[in-house]
Amino acid sequence: MVALPPDFLFGVSTASYQIEGAVSEDGRGRSVWDDFCDTPGTILDGSSGAVACDSYHRLGEDVAAMVDLGVEAYRFSIAWPRVIPEGRGSVNQAGLDYYDRLVDALCEKGIKPCPTLFHWDLPSPLEAAGGWTERATAEAFGEYAAVVAARLADRVAMWFPVNEPNVVTFLGYAFGTHAPGRQLGVGAIPVAHHLLLGHGLAVAALRAAGAAAVGSANNHSPIWAASQSPEDTAAASLADAVYNRLYADPILLGTYPEILAGLLPPTAADDLPTISAPLDFYGFNYYNPTLVAATPGDDHGAPTAFASGMPFHIRSVEGYPRTEFDWPVVPDGLREIAVQLTQRYADRLPPMYVTENGCCYNTGPDETGRVADAERIAFLDSHLAALAAAREQGAPLAGYFCWSLMDNFEWAEGYTKRFGLVHVDFDTLVRTPKDSFGWYRDLIASVRAS
Repeated sequence: MVALPPDFLFGVSTASYQIEGAVSEDGRGRSVWDDFCDTPGTILDGSSGAVACDSYHRLGEDVAAMVDLGVEAYRFSIAWPRVIPEGRGSVNQAGLDYYDRLVDALCEKGIKPCPTLFHWDLPSPLEAAGGWTERATAEAFGEYAAVVAARLADRVAMWFPVNEPNVVTFLGYAFGTHAPGRQLGVGAIPVAHHLLLGHGLAVAALRAAGAAAVGSANNHSPIWAASQSPEDTAAASLADAVYNRLYADPILLGTYPEILAGLLPPTAADDLPTISAPLDFYGFNYYNPTLVAATPGDDHGAPTAFASGMPFHIRSVEGYPRTEFDWPVVPDGLREIAVQLTQRYADRLPPMYVTENGCCYNTGPDETGRVADAERIAFLDSHLAALAAAREQGAPLAGYFCWSLMDNFEWAEGYTKRFGLVHVDFDTLVRTPKDSFGWYRDLIASVRAS
């Protein structure tokens, strides 16, 4: 059994556009992902999140699954265009009502509601006005946070303002492989600042509404140099500044990495007191390490448009098993990044939570209806063991959210990649708990019993 204390928090995570569906119902406005999916060639299987898992209509069924699973917390996201269709201005009460029902249903079952305010579905009108390249979007985000908090703060246990701002910056605005599909290269760095400013403004709005606990949901990856050469070591240090420190330093230290100062908006320093408001916890997502070299190679995962503007190149991490997303399975990377964050930020670091960790294996039901996803069980077991090892080295890890509760719309991969503990038949929308669901349920029960 994984050595974790009885009060360790176990949860699951999802995201609104990936599971809700109902994209044109009850007053919801359009998001950048609706627009992106309408663009031919952007989604691997030509699909969209228009229906997804239909969780908007199956709220009760999905909450019942979490009750069976035994999790104590559910990290879901609130769709900004469902609440404020234009991004600013008129509030859609029907949208707020949906999340009100969800929060009540969770509370009734003893599950902590843990909403993320922005999990990538930016209202289309805001993107038309410049999106996250503009300071005004951060200001609009603060207003939206205040609206949601006024309705839900009395019952929400944990708040996550922005999910993976680095992924939005790079995949959405630098590379263009995610919505909104911009290809700004290094010109996307101001997006990072505006996402962080939005985080800070949301923290202030949540505090003003009496929020119980406010944190983050950054994405972090240990950066490995391809060799011990001075060139590769320097390249890895720069990549670490761009991928990790650009997002953690402002929040936890109130500073930006000096090496990136010239790429930020000229007024960025003035916003740091807002961005660095104290948090109740620091949440981070982990999937795999990143290998970096100074010289061009396969540039795995880093399109030339960005790599040509920065003197580092991302290589494929070899020598490890791989998921069906072709990501390396490196459990010790979770221990490494948790310990690195602990050492780097020391007394500035509040309790930490792994807010996403999971894997893609496309195992489906056999002839008896069983989904025997042994690879996912091995993945979760090894990563939770790595988390326990990080705790032994002093990392203040207090909880873990598995990605994901159910198979869903996997962004640019459409419905070709499955991360869920619950299998979803996307034709019938029938849910089938996988073997990993039972394993996670039994693990939670055993830790509680300890």
